[in-house]
Amino acid sequence: MKDGFAIVVDIGKTLAKVSLWSRTGEMVARETRPNEIVTIDGIRRLDAEGIASWLTSALASFAGHPVEYIVPVAHGAGIAAICNDDLAIAPIDYEQELPQKLRAQYDAIRTPFAETGSPKLPAGLNFGAQLYWLEQSHPDLVEKSTLVPWAQYWAWFLSGEPRTEATSMGCHSDLWAPADGTFSQLALERGWAERFGPLANADDVIGTLRGDLAAKTGLPASAKILAGLHDSNAALNAARGFHEIEGREATILSTGTWFIAMRLAASAIDMRQLPESRDCLVNVDAFGNPVPSARFMGGREIETLIQIDTRQVDIKPDQPRLLSAVPNVLSQSAMVLPTLAPGNGPFPKGQGGWLNRPEDWFERRAGACLYAALVADTSLDLIGSHDCLLVEGRFAEAEVFVRALASLRPESKVYVANAHNDVSFGALRLIDPTIRPKGGLTQIEKLDVDLDAYRSEWHQAQMVSA
Repeated sequence: MKDGFAIVVDIGKTLAKVSLWSRTGEMVARETRPNEIVTIDGIRRLDAEGIASWLTSALASFAGHPVEYIVPVAHGAGIAAICNDDLAIAPIDYEQELPQKLRAQYDAIRTPFAETGSPKLPAGLNFGAQLYWLEQSHPDLVEKSTLVPWAQYWAWFLSGEPRTEATSMGCHSDLWAPADGTFSQLALERGWAERFGPLANADDVIGTLRGDLAAKTGLPASAKILAGLHDSNAALNAARGFHEIEGREATILSTGTWFIAMRLAASAIDMRQLPESRDCLVNVDAFGNPVPSARFMGGREIETLIQIDTRQVDIKPDQPRLLSAVPNVLSQSAMVLPTLAPGNGPFPKGQGGWLNRPEDWFERRAGACLYAALVADTSLDLIGSHDCLLVEGRFAEAEVFVRALASLRPESKVYVANAHNDVSFGALRLIDPTIRPKGGLTQIEKLDVDLDAYRSEWHQAQMVSA
């Protein structure tokens, strides 16, 4: 008997994923698609049309299952305009630079960090900047459209109901005030707040599957669509399912294209104490609570470093060789300096690159993992992370990376989860918060070598190069 009870639609920056889950939390099936960036009128845009076509086919592969719920999840810093029951214009990719004049104009009107927890970020990573550009280039379109964040665009695609949700708005948009749980002054003053779809909680049922999609996919028209949430916050919700994390001081480090550290603080935090200029920010969790966070583009930087190497740093058979390469990396003082994604991370102005680049293939990849660990260690310090750290996502499989973090942070217990698909599982827990991960947490051992001297040398070298 087919037992698919819920579907999670996860539109990441790099991959689009759709997974089918049983009522007790087992993944039944999964479909994936690499995402593309389309260029229209010289502007990088998200491939909404291509994803929609693939998503319809992927959902059809789950036909015949008694699906009761569908939960959308998506990366942050995306915004869509809906007009006449259609996507009015392909959304801008957050890596698209704004015209210089518009950028200067927007920067002059941004709401202060102390209110929004949104640092000034490059390109369109503050999606208020995207909206300002859209307003200047298509004022009539903004005036007559309903605006929704990227995750809620897919909720609308599935249900026909436009909604706005706090985890998506709280993702460095400049448009949300986390402490107040409402729109920022910028959004209010420019009249944008009234253009957004009605506010909904991430776990709210906003409608059922559109009739045309039910017909095309073979899924029940009665399937309930949730408002959904930002992907990193879905990972946070998954982590809360572990007894070691639930209700305790802990930090979750979500790893993928972005490495995002989110601290579940045991007491209230002062947003003004976070260093805005070092890519610290305040996210908002699925329950509307402010979450001090720090981020850098770790996955992208690792890919830049390994270049033509086809075997990634997280591939399981290579882990023993990568670990054995670490002593040689240290003895050569081979290290990568930040930053390889300019404008991002705790060293946004750093001129990144290798010092003493190894010739050995394994040593280069081990060096890339040590680099990611050193940047992550810095980011974790900036948000006051302590006690417990859970590394989730793809790079939790990279042993040099996670064991280096354990060495660099001896006062913290560093864990990885035995369970996979953390983002999708976190979305599933919106439907039933009592669902627990099937596997427990594994505490990570330190490396067999001391990293203190290497870390000091790294910090000194990056200060010289800055």
